[in-house]
Amino acid sequence: MTIQKHTRKKSAVRLSGHFDYRTLLRFTFPSIVMLVFTSIYGVVDGFFVSNYVGKTPFTAVNFIMPLLLIMGSAGFMFGTGGSALISKTIGEGKQKEADSLFSLIVYTSAVIGIVLAFAGLAFIRPLAAALGAQGQLLEYSVIYGRILLAAIPAYILQYEFQCLFAAASSSELMSNISMSIVSMLYNAQLLKYAGEDGVAAYGVLMYVSLIFQGIFIGYSVGSAPVTGYHYGAQNHDELKGLLKKSLVLISFFAVLMFAFSYALARPLSVIFTGYDETLLNLTARGFSIFAFSFLFSGFAIFASAFFTALNNGLVSASISFLRTFVFQSAAVLIFPLFWDVDGIWLSIVAAEMLAVLVAALFLKANRLKYHY
Repeated sequence: MTIQKHTRKKSAVRLSGHFDYRTLLRFTFPSIVMLVFTSIYGVVDGFFVSNYVGKTPFTAVNFIMPLLLIMGSAGFMFGTGGSALISKTIGEGKQKEADSLFSLIVYTSAVIGIVLAFAGLAFIRPLAAALGAQGQLLEYSVIYGRILLAAIPAYILQYEFQCLFAAASSSELMSNISMSIVSMLYNAQLLKYAGEDGVAAYGVLMYVSLIFQGIFIGYSVGSAPVTGYHYGAQNHDELKGLLKKSLVLISFFAVLMFAFSYALARPLSVIFTGYDETLLNLTARGFSIFAFSFLFSGFAIFASAFFTALNNGLVSASISFLRTFVFQSAAVLIFPLFWDVDGIWLSIVAAEMLAVLVAALFLKANRLKYHY
């Protein structure tokens, strides 16, 4: 499998050009749209399950989804690392090597997807039970999990191609394994402090927030190959300009997304949970607190993707790992002791604030090394 010659030439011309705000937005727009529309699938899925099947099946969907995302995130990992490496290789003028990398990544991930699907089908029930699912919640979790596991190979390739095809003309994305693991911890805490209603409310927040975060993630997907190309080509002035413009754009998106999500907290909650007043109130309050996280989350997401594009996987993984697995895990275990259920929602905001600080420190520490 190769990247077609005319695609490579077009990619090199586009990636090698100067990027102002307009061209940067136009270049990243397809990736943003792809991520947003992919997220909309989850929203629609959650809407129908919640409103037409019931609260317990909806809870089961949210309960088992992190396990499936962990498997599917193999596509994120291959796509993220692969697109960064391919973009850098193209920037260095090594077109044949870029073709070989593309083929190797696609074939390897396809095989891994099949293996993961069979492994998941064999162990879905004991895994769901180990997480605490019992009775009807366990049965619904297993049924839903088995249906989606059959699509894991396609799911992996879908997200991988969103990254790799953009690398042939733009792209990058960070892994969400840590976030999926932490989601299991949130589910456990919510079961403890708010019962099944808490897990259902968290599911609504995650479904809807994916649309908003799709803008941050999509921008990172679209802009990272540009960064990787200019890093490989040693265009330091362009690299510096890309970072500055990206931070300005993310600041604008952050304020806009916070305003929209805060204002729409209750209307969006009604769409999913309007049939249950208690669940509705819990979801709306959680969403109004969660909205503040959008003021911070985009910066850490972009920083992680930025360092991946610079082929510094260690810093990229450190930002992602600290943001989710360390900061959120610690906060979700500690905050509820003082603020009950509100503490669970606040933990996300606190973790994002700490992640911005860590991202800023990494950017400052590596400024001279990468000349941005």
